[in-house]
Amino acid sequence: MKLHEYQAKELLARYGVPVPASQVARTPEEAQRAAEALGGKVVVKAQVHAGGRGKAGGVKLCATPAEARAAAEALLGTRLVTGQSGPGGQPINEVLVEEAVDIARELYLGIVIDNSAGMPLVICSAAGGMEIEEVAEHSPDQIHRQLIDPTVGFQGYQARALAFATGLEGDLNRPAVALITALAKAFVECDGTLAEINPLVVTTDGRLLAADAKFSVDDNADYRHADLFKLQDKTQDDALEVEAKDSGIENYVKLDGNIGCLVNGAGLAMATMDAIQFEGGMPANFLDIGTQNDPAAVAAALKIIGADPNVKAVLVNIFGGLARTDVIAEGVVQAKRGGLLPQPTVVRLAGTNVEAGMKILDDSGLDLIRADGFAEAASKVVQAAG
Repeated sequence: MKLHEYQAKELLARYGVPVPASQVARTPEEAQRAAEALGGKVVVKAQVHAGGRGKAGGVKLCATPAEARAAAEALLGTRLVTGQSGPGGQPINEVLVEEAVDIARELYLGIVIDNSAGMPLVICSAAGGMEIEEVAEHSPDQIHRQLIDPTVGFQGYQARALAFATGLEGDLNRPAVALITALAKAFVECDGTLAEINPLVVTTDGRLLAADAKFSVDDNADYRHADLFKLQDKTQDDALEVEAKDSGIENYVKLDGNIGCLVNGAGLAMATMDAIQFEGGMPANFLDIGTQNDPAAVAAALKIIGADPNVKAVLVNIFGGLARTDVIAEGVVQAKRGGLLPQPTVVRLAGTNVEAGMKILDDSGLDLIRADGFAEAASKVVQAAG
């Protein structure tokens, strides 16, 4: 779950990370009042869950409160299209009005999960203010790393090593060590999956500030962080993914193709998508329905797939183990009869109660495309999608 920049900064500030003075505005009038309170010269930033805002015109430097009002008026209620947002862009419902600071240096500081090590990884670089991937590609020697071993936690010597590696010495060393340590503590205690300060700036008057901030929380930790998950802005997420999650479907991910997929098991789901692409098609979603033995839940999942305007055909590919194929078949029938799945539908069932499942489909009288084998099912659904 992603936080907006202003939410991330509020969270990090509670852990002791210094951030510029700022206020959130939802109207141009609020933006003007915020600029007045912050001294007049401010930066107005669109609050969207996408990087590359500056290049896309979503960050505006304003010399006066009137300019801040005009900037907010130009941004609010529009959609910002960035290199990370997709062609539809992200809606701008809020802007962050922040004090303008005079920057002497820009650095990078972030934490991610290193899956190969199985630990959080703190990354820093003296080359901030740009995509860290570019730095890693062109100047890998400027990237410095420290793992956070969960058995002992993040150590002071690690923070000092990162501070020295990025040139934060002298009077800046203690504040840098404190800031890095605070970010690591926030990441661990809040079950972070990503924490990023880019740029981390040194101002001309010697302050160290998080000029920008991203923070994402592990979705599986929602029961531990109800306060953070209340901050979720669902307008920034795909509408079908939000509907799926609200319906209790945890494993729906929308993709760019035109063939909907309902499959049980993540491995079979991935193999199904590969098979569709092998036949020349493109999957419209990933949906692992898991061990689902409730026809209504199956119908609800198919409703999500059927509501996608890009979907031209649907493949139901089930290998029943603990999941019963007769229950899946009943869910398919409910969805089709209820008008929830108007697209041509290919059904391939195998495994537990398959004879009963086949009978339910046969007795339904519905125009379903049947397939016995995996490759046959993929071929038929690609043909059905045109």
